[in-house]
Amino acid sequence: MAERQRALVTGGAGFLGSHLCERLLGEGLDVVCMDNLITGSLANIEHLFGRDGFVFVEHDVTNFIHVAGRLDHVLHFASPASPIDYLKLPIQTLKVGSLGTHKALGLAKSKGARFLLASTSECYGDPLVHPQPESYWGNVNPVGPRGVYDEAKRFAEAITMAYHRHHGLDTRIVRIFNTYGPRMRAGDGRVVPTFICQALDGEPLTVFGDGLQTRSFCYVDDLIDGIWRLLNSDHTDPVNIGNPAEMTVLDFAKEIIRVLGSKSRIVFRELPVNDPKVRQPDITLARRVLGWAPEVTLADGLAPTIEYFRHHR
Repeated sequence: MAERQRALVTGGAGFLGSHLCERLLGEGLDVVCMDNLITGSLANIEHLFGRDGFVFVEHDVTNFIHVAGRLDHVLHFASPASPIDYLKLPIQTLKVGSLGTHKALGLAKSKGARFLLASTSECYGDPLVHPQPESYWGNVNPVGPRGVYDEAKRFAEAITMAYHRHHGLDTRIVRIFNTYGPRMRAGDGRVVPTFICQALDGEPLTVFGDGLQTRSFCYVDDLIDGIWRLLNSDHTDPVNIGNPAEMTVLDFAKEIIRVLGSKSRIVFRELPVNDPKVRQPDITLARRVLGWAPEVTLADGLAPTIEYFRHHR
């Protein structure tokens, strides 16, 4: 009988990492979940403890990574990912995008494993092209407060492609757009948990700027399916995975109030520096090379997300 494949997921106790660990186990892979728990939480993976083939290792991936035995896949998801987190942890964010990616690539090279980098739509910065295709190089302020995250991920893409071209490493890059679902942190500052928790508590919903900036929300199950397809494809250039259904932040706030039947009002706050005015993925490539497109509607995705935050805030 063929030996089960084995994958390392860095940042595996985070929002996306925990869902990815779950999917990989469901596909029959053994999973080593690695996290230093700076922004991740054991609560996200406690239901996986005791599962056959699942191991958790507490470790900071900016240091040398040792995993005994074979590895078929290294999926690098370790990084603070919300503005609140990476503005509070700017050095750690830069280190995990640079040193952490370097260490994870080195491990993949030594094991002969396929490497998948979790990159981000923030590589496009405050885009001057809309929607954003993978061919767009972006509009990023490297010295602005958001630059610690944007440039960390852009460097991570560059070193991933260098390992692919120079060392022949088998690599994949996914550019992740706004994703939501259960296991997001209530206080991470992102719009979905913030609005839901504010509405549940009867507090005002805080909209930055005039609220006419746009976002595109992808449910986590759709995103993880796209990542799984990319991992198993032969496409080595970056691929956008996200939901192209675009809406304004103000309309999203009104939708949350409507769905919850909340009495909350909307208040406006000053727009953060370099906050993207538009964000919408061009998923033409994902449709063509992965046969992927999101399937979960906003209504169907919000229901379990809201239910999660009723008990986790």
